[in-house]
Amino acid sequence: MEHIGILGGSFNPVHIGHMMLASYIVQWTSLDKVWLTLSPRNPLKEPDGLIPDMQRLAMLELATRDLDRVEVCDIELAMPKPSYTINTLDLLSKRHPAKKFHLIIGSDNWKIFTQWKDYERIISEYGVIVYPRPGYPVSNIYQDGVTVIDAPECSLSSTFIRRAIRSGKDMNFFLPQGVYKYIVSRKLYLK
Repeated sequence: MEHIGILGGSFNPVHIGHMMLASYIVQWTSLDKVWLTLSPRNPLKEPDGLIPDMQRLAMLELATRDLDRVEVCDIELAMPKPSYTINTLDLLSKRHPAKKFHLIIGSDNWKIFTQWKDYERIISEYGVIVYPRPGYPVSNIYQDGVTVIDAPECSLSSTFIRRAIRSGKDMNFFLPQGVYKYIVSRKLYLK
């Protein structure tokens, strides 16, 4: 059975921090692949400055085009809004019965995980892999279905990228190959 890690996000835009984490997970854990799963709208976040889904999807496809074990998943784009992770995991499992899905979240989200819809079922049926985020220390969690990994911390955020682009900074080295060119050519994140 193939084990797939689901790393969801708005990816507004996808940046090298996302890619470093996905790369770390496929190389240092037992997961076979990581699917970067585009969320059209996070129910726990305001959609401030969110560019259209298809543009964020195009950037994810650029970011993953030369990778073997990191792929894009757009299943949530056709699902009812807002997106609930449990619904995504259930639908993925139904569509891909030969795969076992696991949720990947940052320690910042782990701190509020009890606010997620059916969070206990996510843990018991799918399992949660928690990676460290700056400012959100997490020690070992002794709970079946929860694994803490020691991925390198990255303080880079999509918010930082958007602000930098708006103020005229060159973000070429902060984004996966081709993504910055895509943003500049379409004049994204300028307002």
